[in-house]
Amino acid sequence: MTDDPLKPATIAAQAAGHVDDLTRGVVPAIHPATTFLRDEAYATGPDGNVYSRSHAPNARMVEDVLARLEGAAETMVFPSGMAAVAAVFRTLPAGACVLVQSQIYWGTTAWIRDFCTRRDVTLIEVEASDTDAFTAACTAHRPALAWVETPSNPWLRIVDIAACAQAVHDAGGLLVADMTTVTPVLTRALDFGADLVMHSATKGLNGHSDVLAGALATRDGGSDTWAAIRADRDMAGAVLGPFEAWLLLRGMRTLPLRMERMSANAQALAEYLADHPRVEAVLYPGLPTHPGHDLAARQMCGGFGPLLSFVVRGGAEAALGAVGRLKLFHRATSLGGVESLVEHRHTIEPHTGIPEGLLRLSVGIEDAGDLRDDLAQALGQ
Repeated sequence: MTDDPLKPATIAAQAAGHVDDLTRGVVPAIHPATTFLRDEAYATGPDGNVYSRSHAPNARMVEDVLARLEGAAETMVFPSGMAAVAAVFRTLPAGACVLVQSQIYWGTTAWIRDFCTRRDVTLIEVEASDTDAFTAACTAHRPALAWVETPSNPWLRIVDIAACAQAVHDAGGLLVADMTTVTPVLTRALDFGADLVMHSATKGLNGHSDVLAGALATRDGGSDTWAAIRADRDMAGAVLGPFEAWLLLRGMRTLPLRMERMSANAQALAEYLADHPRVEAVLYPGLPTHPGHDLAARQMCGGFGPLLSFVVRGGAEAALGAVGRLKLFHRATSLGGVESLVEHRHTIEPHTGIPEGLLRLSVGIEDAGDLRDDLAQALGQ
């Protein structure tokens, strides 16, 4: 990990100094080549490029910027967030034990359960926002790896990263933190002791709903686990294409600005909904009434993120009625984009115990007053 003298907004806007070396254009070029020339003595070029599965210039630019934003020793990008998840878990030997936070993003949970069954890996699920329960599970099971997500999707629960890292390290394991919902602009989990950070870069890092990508960041670029992840990515071919990497880098150049605006909008909407007679509960860590508010305020800087959930009185019928009346919120799956989205989570994952009236909002960069008015007419106020 390194101390960068520049602030995140500067690092991102300048794309960490990457320009087009050939033309001196301030926008980096796209490098679609899959193979690279060697000289007469068969030596590689100055960057060591041989083959794009292992040496991809555009992906490397993204990794440079993300490493500086995360304060990481190294980063790697992948063709999706789930590819990044899989790369971590494939480092585990058969018979290992892992500890995974309960009620996180369902896609992650479903894949991990299936993987652990196939690979004879013991899976322990625990509510990680309960630090005592998490610590007790680490002591009892001594996991090789623990996985947390904060704020969690869609419950917006807050995990004490430092306390969880200490508990896992005391048990001899590694802590991986999924920070997709807030990005390193709001929380740098490595600073709190996490060993690895995962992002679905499709979401906030890119921010424009036009790239499928994932990323990992590490505190220790020389660890055996990181070497195994790199070897797995290179040999299995889970690499990000040059155009997707270029789009991701372009999106990241406005990341701090977007996160600031989306967090401010989400805060305003959460405060509005908390006082609405047709809303039963609001799940947002920026509200003082949220059980994880004080912890979130210590771990997050510059806002509480773009994701919020709320429960409409009247169950599924009332919630779906409100969704149908929304004009500005798109009924679509994902989060972290510049446009605001709404999901009725019970329709998508009824088996997870999600309340039938819960709506999840991914708040974009639109005018907060316009978004509030849309919610008002949809809820009937």
